[in-house]
Formats: sequence, C-alpha cells, structure tokens
Amino acid sequence: MKDLDLSPWTHDHVFGQDQRLGGEARTIRVILLTAFMMVVEIAAGIVYGSMALLADGLHMASHTAALGISVFAYIYARRHARDERFSFGTGKVNSLGGFTGAILLAVFALLMVYESVHRLFAPVPIAYDQAIGVAVVGLVVNAVSALMLAGGGNAHGHSHSHSHSQGHSHGHDHSGVGAKDHNLRAAYLHVIADALTSVLAIFALLAAKYQGLVWMDPVMGVVGAVLVARWSVGLLRSTSEVLLDHQVPEGKLNHIRETLERETGSRVADLHVWQIGPDHYAAELSVVSREPAPPDRYKHYVSAGLNVVHVSCEVHHAENRD
Repeated sequence: MKDLDLSPWTHDHVFGQDQRLGGEARTIRVILLTAFMMVVEIAAGIVYGSMALLADGLHMASHTAALGISVFAYIYARRHARDERFSFGTGKVNSLGGFTGAILLAVFALLMVYESVHRLFAPVPIAYDQAIGVAVVGLVVNAVSALMLAGGGNAHGHSHSHSHSQGHSHGHDHSGVGAKDHNLRAAYLHVIADALTSVLAIFALLAAKYQGLVWMDPVMGVVGAVLVARWSVGLLRSTSEVLLDHQVPEGKLNHIRETLERETGSRVADLHVWQIGPDHYAAELSVVSREPAPPDRYKHYVSAGLNVVHVSCEVHHAENRD
C-alpha cells in the first residue's frame, strides 16, 4: 500500500489565508492617521481642560490599539497560513486579535468613566474655542478614515473536493460568494463610532460655551464610554463564539438537515457547523441511509448560504428490515 497515490484525497488547509488582503494596507494607513489625531486630541483635552475631547482622544486610542492588533493578526495569519500546527488554518487568529482588542476597549471605557465622573465633581477650566477646533479636526479625520476603509476586503475564490471510498469526504468551496474581510468591516464600524463620539464632544463643548451647561462635557465623556463599552461587549460576544467553536444559528442547522434529508433520502444522525475564520466555516456530519450515496453527494448540500470550506462526512449503511 506504500505506492498508493493519496493525492486525490489529501489537501492543505490554507483556504486562501496566505494571500495579502486589501484591508491590511488600508488598516495600516488608517492607524497612522488615527494615531496622530489621537495624540493631538489627548494633548488638547488635557491642555484645554475638555473631558469630552479627552474621552474622544481615548476612544481614538482604543481604536488605534484595536486596529494595531488587527494588523498584527493580518500579518501573522498570512505568514503562518501553511503552518501545519493549525488544524483549520490561521483564520481564527483574526478572532483572537479581535477578542484581545475588545478587552482593551473595555479598559479604555472604564478609564473614560472614571475621569468623566471625577471631572463632573471637580470641574476644570475649558478653553472652548481651541477644544472645539480640535474636536472638529478629529471628526474630519474619522470621516477620512471611514472613506479609506469603505468597500474594502478581497475575496479569493477557488474550489476543490476530496472523498474517501470508506465514507469520509472533505469539501472546499471558495466561490467568493459572501466572502468578506470581517476585520476591515469591524474597523469601519469602529471609525463610525469614533465619528459619533467626536460629534458628542462638539455638542458638549458648544452647549457649555453658549448655554453655560458645563456639566454636559463630562456627561458626554460618560456617553462616549458607554459607546466604547457596547462595542467591546459586541466584539467579545462575536469573537468568543468563533474561538469556542460555537454552532451556527439553529435555523441554519435545521435548513442544512432538512435539505440533506429531502434531497438524498437519508437521515442526518449528527451535524456540526462552526466558524473557523472570517466568513469561513467547517462542517462534520453523519448520515444514515439504506441506499448510501457517495460522500460528495451529501457534502454538496452543506451550505445554507454559508461559505463552508471544509466538510467531513461519515456515511452509515442501514440494513433493510422487513
């Protein structure tokens, strides 16, 4: 058996993760721009006494840290894509980076709340004109960053499948349909959140300057912290689901199960579908049939609108009983 050619049944688990995504270069450019504005806003918030401006700068700091981790994830995932120590490739590196970034966001949110509450009870003089000017510049920077990130992401398409005569199948499908750079999407949404925080800072400073509502400045700092915290919680939830191999929604599982049973006349005994990277999914299933079909036939119906790139199928023959 040593001379048996296994090439039709073997494959790599790179799934296009060795390719440089367009989001990597875009994110680096946005990091440089945002880091510069972050320093300006934090310095201006301290010098001019604006908590809302300082909160916006800290929010930008959280954004810079999160994007920095995303860039590291891009590079690490690409350079280690062919490392066989990763069972399903390096797709989850992006989720791990996002999880770490979410923890940092939560820390920044706590710092913002602490400083805002302190300023609420111990106000400091504010140089309104300078603070408003810097906040407006920050808003413009966020808008430019959003434009730089808009429409990003590369989709690399290729497909191949392998089946074992003993009832195991591995299928891969990179059709490009629904393939998205989730890191880039998260960065874009975070920039939008930054822009909203800048708007809050400008509103608070204008209210304090023209209406005498000085308390609005630290209150907007708290509001900005809440925005960061909500983004952090959402990111923690979505990334932890990937890291812990959370099943896809029950509706999609039921759809796959019903489609398999309807189209093949078999029964699905076991089914697992989970995410292994940005818009990449793996599936394992066990089917029982009195007239078993080749594994590739069952593998063909495992989709439910998901980009399933790896399928393992176990087929059992059920004896006919009178």
